[in-house]
Amino acid sequence: MVLPRRLSNPNYLHLFILLPPFFLLIFFSLYPFSNFTPITSFFTNLNPPTKYPNVYNATELIRLRKLKLKELNRSRIAVCLVGGARRFELTGPSIVKNVLNVYPNSDLYLHSPLDKDSFKFSFLKIVKRIVSIRIFKPIRLSETESQVRVLTASGSPNGIQGLLQYFNLVEGCLTMIRDHQTQNNFTYDWVVRTRVDSYWSAPLDPDNFVPDQYLVPPGSSFGGLNDRLGIGDFKTSTVALSRLSLIPQLDSFGYTRLNSESAFKAQLRIQGVEYSSNRLPFCIISDRKYAFPPAQYGVPVASLLSTGPLSGAKCRPCKPVCVGTCVANVMSNVNKGHEWPNWEKGSTQLCDAQGDWETGWEKIFDQAAGKKFATVRKHMKALSLRECIANFEEMKRRTNNWYSPSVIEICRLGLDPK
Repeated sequence: MVLPRRLSNPNYLHLFILLPPFFLLIFFSLYPFSNFTPITSFFTNLNPPTKYPNVYNATELIRLRKLKLKELNRSRIAVCLVGGARRFELTGPSIVKNVLNVYPNSDLYLHSPLDKDSFKFSFLKIVKRIVSIRIFKPIRLSETESQVRVLTASGSPNGIQGLLQYFNLVEGCLTMIRDHQTQNNFTYDWVVRTRVDSYWSAPLDPDNFVPDQYLVPPGSSFGGLNDRLGIGDFKTSTVALSRLSLIPQLDSFGYTRLNSESAFKAQLRIQGVEYSSNRLPFCIISDRKYAFPPAQYGVPVASLLSTGPLSGAKCRPCKPVCVGTCVANVMSNVNKGHEWPNWEKGSTQLCDAQGDWETGWEKIFDQAAGKKFATVRKHMKALSLRECIANFEEMKRRTNNWYSPSVIEICRLGLDPK
């Protein structure tokens, strides 16, 4: 570019260079920077977490999180666990440490079908605030015409009946919570719903409590929303936990052939509930067998040795057979709706889950979980019938609402007299 002779003078050239920034400064003083959403979002997105977009000082961030935790500990929080006991000797201690003990004012609810592993719930004797326990003998649920239209058996190990049983467990949480609220004339500020088979590798962060939004983990969405955990205020939780009773409305809106995740997303949508997602430090410990390497619509299984967070992905204690570039290759072939975020950072290691858990899995678990959790695992393996009964009896004395077969039946179902 050829400049006019006057501007080629060094004095004018300096003025030419300085004028544009000067005019920009005047411009932004007249029109606030916050009015320019794309520009604002660019700068605020440089600094996670998004709950504190204007905080760039690590010390201040810690202070704000402590304040949020103090605020939550003045709130009323219900924590409801759903599902069969399965490997609760592995997952239970992590839930107590990283969820219940982080929020010591939280009330525990348990809704679970009776099976041979139910005796493991006697571990919950150590929980200080137990409000309601319901361990029930499962029965087949009737399948209505609307349920058959709305839901699909595809991808569910036990078909539509399996979905209904799971939805019944989840909505049972809401029933138990409402009963206790009615009995005591109050309303919970927050409800945390998680699965009994979830293993927590780190504490539940207070940033995951978002007013007027329902929080779910990212990934493992299968065409909808990850429904392995949910956190919300009572209003949003009422919608999210109404898995059975909202099916007729889904039917009236014309929804068909939904799996659990897509039905979950649809029920939030028709009720106008906003949702958000955040990476969370838990996975679902599973004994199920999955092909490896997974096909396009297969399920990757993470090793408990992964640094995570795994956000509810399936996992087991294994020696990883796939790390680094191998994980990248696997994830590139898996359908985007099935995978987890941030595996690119090397935080995920994969198992070959085609067969049963490998010999020596106990040592791998102990390595991943640490000595305290290993002690619980070993103690539960050696638990006597007498101790099991005594633990349940103590729990029962401290629980507001208890619904179950006799504790003797629960313990005998899974334990031989020792």
